[in-house]
Amino acid sequence: MKKFYKGFILLTLIGQIALAQNILNNPGSNHGNKFEQLGTILNTPNEQRTASGAPGVKYWQQRADYKIKCELDEKKLTLKGSETITYYNNSPDVLTYIWIQLDENEHNNLKNANYQSSSRMPSGALTTQVDNMKVGSQGDNGYGINVTKITDATGKNLSYTVNKTMMRIEIPALKSGTQFIFNIDWNYKITDRIAGGGRGGYEFFPEDGNHLFTMAQWYPRLCVYSDVQGWQNHQFTGRGEFALTFGNFNVQMTVPADHMVGSTGECVNYSAVLTPTQMARYNKAKTSTTAPVEIVTLAEAKTAEAKKTEAKKTWVFQANNVRDFAWTSSRKFIWDAMAQPIAGKNVMCMSFYGKEAYALYSKFSSRAVAHTIKTYSDFTIPYPYPVAQSVEAANGMEYPMICFNYGRTDADGTYSESTKNGMLGVVIHEVGHNFFPMIVNSDERQWTWMDEGLNSFVEYLTEELWDNKFPSKKGPAYTIVPYMKLPKDQLEPIMSNSENIVNFGPNAYSKPATGLNILRETIMGRELFDYAFKEYSRRWAFKHPTPADLFRTMEDASGEDLDWFWRGWFYGTDPVDISLDSVRYAKPDFSTTANAGGGNRFGNRPGGSRVDPPAVNAFEDISKIRNRENSSIKFYTDRDLEARDFYWKYDRGLVNIDTSLNAKPQTQPARLPMEEFTAEEKTKYGNKFFYELNFSNKGGLVMPIIVEFTFKDGTKSIDRIPAQIWRLNELKTSKFYVQDKEVASIKIDPMRETADINETNNTWGGSASPSKFQLFKMRTGAGPARGQSVGSNPMQLEKKSK
Repeated sequence: MKKFYKGFILLTLIGQIALAQNILNNPGSNHGNKFEQLGTILNTPNEQRTASGAPGVKYWQQRADYKIKCELDEKKLTLKGSETITYYNNSPDVLTYIWIQLDENEHNNLKNANYQSSSRMPSGALTTQVDNMKVGSQGDNGYGINVTKITDATGKNLSYTVNKTMMRIEIPALKSGTQFIFNIDWNYKITDRIAGGGRGGYEFFPEDGNHLFTMAQWYPRLCVYSDVQGWQNHQFTGRGEFALTFGNFNVQMTVPADHMVGSTGECVNYSAVLTPTQMARYNKAKTSTTAPVEIVTLAEAKTAEAKKTEAKKTWVFQANNVRDFAWTSSRKFIWDAMAQPIAGKNVMCMSFYGKEAYALYSKFSSRAVAHTIKTYSDFTIPYPYPVAQSVEAANGMEYPMICFNYGRTDADGTYSESTKNGMLGVVIHEVGHNFFPMIVNSDERQWTWMDEGLNSFVEYLTEELWDNKFPSKKGPAYTIVPYMKLPKDQLEPIMSNSENIVNFGPNAYSKPATGLNILRETIMGRELFDYAFKEYSRRWAFKHPTPADLFRTMEDASGEDLDWFWRGWFYGTDPVDISLDSVRYAKPDFSTTANAGGGNRFGNRPGGSRVDPPAVNAFEDISKIRNRENSSIKFYTDRDLEARDFYWKYDRGLVNIDTSLNAKPQTQPARLPMEEFTAEEKTKYGNKFFYELNFSNKGGLVMPIIVEFTFKDGTKSIDRIPAQIWRLNELKTSKFYVQDKEVASIKIDPMRETADINETNNTWGGSASPSKFQLFKMRTGAGPARGQSVGSNPMQLEKKSK
């Protein structure tokens, strides 16, 4: 294509951020914020969604069944179709209209969502880009859905309104528990997705004159109507993906007779569209669990590319309990398949790809599909569908049972390792989307992270189980550090609407995936995390969860209070930067007399001859006053006089004691009798080493503190301090250690588990002068028991005065 030096290019505008507010309980304090419960933030539990995170007894969701007939015209590059939709109103509400998504309108210059972003003049642009920009001022560019007729089941026209990428259809009042059947006829011009972008469309191969069609978001489809939002009819801008309703599909696709079709669901007429040889290979693949079987070979695909036919064939697919439907069609396809046993049944793992990807896809694609559905099944629920497919189409996008991926070889069939790893990563990621959000069906239009973030996390687990050396990018904590180090004006919380995120990939994919991995590896442990995550998947399979449902289920099923983590990692933008500020080091100093207090954690409370005043509050609160003034309240010591003692009178000023006679200035703390250490004990304790580590939270995000000690003999040990150490002071904390060996150095977060953005303040090199540390041995039976007073008390003085 020509290079054009004068034109325009669209840039991303940093818009206003729509986010779930991180309400602080005690914003002026160094505590009481980061560990406050999320009750003031999460939606109130109800009969639809419980406080445990499970669907409630009155949970409901809608259903939409589709019967679609469509025809692909390869010469005109158009698709026309008609569909019959049966809509089931399972809500308690009466509906007088329904909302339909018209995603293809994103390509129309007049009917797109019109969410504009700022733009600048680039140094160069493609002619196709310039053409796309010019049409806005030159009339309709001809793309987008053309709705030609909408009728009810009797053929009566229904009134409808198209608002950009959404269409409202007025219907007779649809009561709870009833259904409505209606028909839509439509057509549209298919876009060149390579030149114009987008999820669906065609790619043209000029060297052989053929097209590869990926038909996605191709039919008018129902929006979700739910208990948490009503209609999810936010406009489709191309970024925020889809909120869709489950249902059953029967779809007939009429295409050129030499095309191969891959689709959501199972083909119910393979015997009519495949040759006997291809059918035999397909049946063989059903039981091949170790290697893919080529149903259409490379040689056959090359022959089909060269010999085009004018004839047509109709492929028929059935898919049950899915939220969407996509398909692909081309005569370029090699097609292979293998079986993956899941929960007692074989799932057909299939791949479609052109000769340009043969060396990569024939070896890896179907195997990666099989590995993905098996691994995801282990971490979530057993894969419930009969088919899982990967299509090489120079992009990456997911739909039920089928996804479109990239990964082509060089002309000589070779490829780089980065190409291979990229191909494996995208296949795992897109196939994994069958679980999130195709089965656990979150609202992607509002919460991208519940789709991309959760899937990226399990993708990471799956990549790690694919190859121990696989260079996973989303999941390891240290990989999110560059994003977390960005200035605050370039960050937004994970809990932000997808349209308003500046750094979309790190925010919606990597940060939530990293957070879940930190939960699993560092905070909860694998056993607790895996059980809770499986429970979330089980509870919300084929349903519409919200963030609160995930947060609550993870806590409910694990017994872990994780509100602090959701609050910091998902609702905030603070990074982790825990600093090891100082280390105090001491050796024991043996002594026979002990300071009875002075704040030493091994001593008792201060004693001496001071006489305590009456233990009454200096200020009487309203409750005390109201209780006293309430004649119906009878206090126990008024009902039972035997419950009154000396201090009952002392507190009321009924006892006169001259405390000045016994009170003296406390120049020395009280001493308790101690025993001498034996030589054996001195040897035992004399070899102890005492360390006080002082930490500060410079980043703001609380996190566990992982301390690695390296001793002078070269050995190491790890202590994992839970995040709750920050509860009473979110800015500074400390930890005291008794070691059997002298420490040479200390490092925190040695395995880079917490996404600490500044590792320069994580170490101590052993250069500290020893402090004095007195060690005492209390004489057996000497000194006060716990709770026993030390020194004089008012009751003793009263007795002495008599």
